Amino acid sequence: MGSCSREMTGFFLFIIFFTVIASSWGHGNPGGTKFELIHRHHLERKPATQIQRLRQLLHSDTIRLPEISHKVRLRQGHFDASRRQLPEETAYYPACTNSSRRSKNDNNVSGEMPMHSGADYGTGQYFVRFRVGSPAQKLMLIADTGSDLTWMNCKYRCRGGRCRKSSNKGRVFLADHSSSFRTVHCSSSMCKIDLANLFSLARCPSPMDPCAYDYRYSDGSAALGLFANEMVTFTLTNRRKTRLRNVLVGCSESTRGQSFQGADGVMGLGYSDYSFAVKAAKRFGGKFSYCLVDHLSPENVSSYLIFGSHKEVGITYRRMRYTELLLGVITPFYAVKIKGISIGGLMLDIPPETWNLTGQGGAIIDSGSSLTGLTQKAYQPVMAALKLSLLNFKNLNLDIGPLEYCFNSTGFNESVVPRLVFHFEDGARFEPPVKSYVIDAAPAVKCLGFVPLSWPGASVIGNIMQQNHLWEFDLANSRLGFATSSCI
Repeated sequence: MGSCSREMTGFFLFIIFFTVIASSWGHGNPGGTKFELIHRHHLERKPATQIQRLRQLLHSDTIRLPEISHKVRLRQGHFDASRRQLPEETAYYPACTNSSRRSKNDNNVSGEMPMHSGADYGTGQYFVRFRVGSPAQKLMLIADTGSDLTWMNCKYRCRGGRCRKSSNKGRVFLADHSSSFRTVHCSSSMCKIDLANLFSLARCPSPMDPCAYDYRYSDGSAALGLFANEMVTFTLTNRRKTRLRNVLVGCSESTRGQSFQGADGVMGLGYSDYSFAVKAAKRFGGKFSYCLVDHLSPENVSSYLIFGSHKEVGITYRRMRYTELLLGVITPFYAVKIKGISIGGLMLDIPPETWNLTGQGGAIIDSGSSLTGLTQKAYQPVMAALKLSLLNFKNLNLDIGPLEYCFNSTGFNESVVPRLVFHFEDGARFEPPVKSYVIDAAPAVKCLGFVPLSWPGASVIGNIMQQNHLWEFDLANSRLGFATSSCI
């Protein structure tokens, strides 16, 4: 390739998938690996107040939750899988190519897919340390079950002072410092066919040029770059290291927007052929897990992400319950079959179609959304039932986004609130602690932690509702396990 002719700015997008020898689930390393998960708020240089933090979470959720819910109406297969095209004025041209100039005939890169990947729905809240390249370089990624792409901030073919491992956007992966970094050619069938749904571009000035993409997000943000192959390093629970070779990566040399502030990229934990979770799970027994502590916990209390058996990493938990995990129904999200919701032992009057994934409803487990979003058919009865227990507390009219009901919590005790239970069709029950749905907003202020979503659409169980539990995504057996846990 020729030298870079223009300045590279922003960060590179890495989309990771693994070439695994074992093609079936469970034929991998019998051990496991554990990552510490760090909440976004623990990385803030200037600590925010409690209500400022809640507003930050709500800002992300107001973009992410409605988009996830809306995707139910765009059922799998109802989109145009043709190569992405973009107008000339916004098209991406790799800075390092074999071509010395742009062709006037390269402006046929326009139009968009009407259905976006799961990464389009905003940013998650838990971060994980990650190592990629040879030698391995360390980065901090968002762990997100709503994304099927794993990507990192990086630079490719940089020269001189621009080759720094950090920037005003965070750490940067230096592709030229890695001996295992190999670009994917734009003339290859992988670029033309396999990567079409990952927003690869049709433009190919020279057969040996890198396969380029322009990845657009629902809030107007975008990442532009090129695909390559790389290596990812794991530290196993027995402290030995293992490497996954021939990992597909995409390097984004420019971005715009605010989707991923504070992070070096995203670890895609959604369900698809290109998901880091799916490929890593194949390497470690067909499953991955995470355990989330209270997002208001001090920094010395950790959440964890686990590939392989959670029994290998020593996290204590109570009895594990299992329910069916629906895979590939609303890609890349993890869907479950809910039968209904009870409050105080009484089943609420929620129409069955609210939870019908084959119709216009359904429910999704999502680590990247903070609050739980319920479509109106479920939201109204849940809110009405919970408000009845709070009549003795003064209702406060606070301007904190979509949260409808906040109150003065002076003298509040959780025992006054009837317990909420999610009932699954196969008989399993998920009973979150009261603090997961009557949430702290400010000193002496609490709010009901539900966000209304339009109907039709899917309801979304967010990460605050999942806290103080160990969640096991058993992809090999299509089941979701959950158990009360302190995550230690």
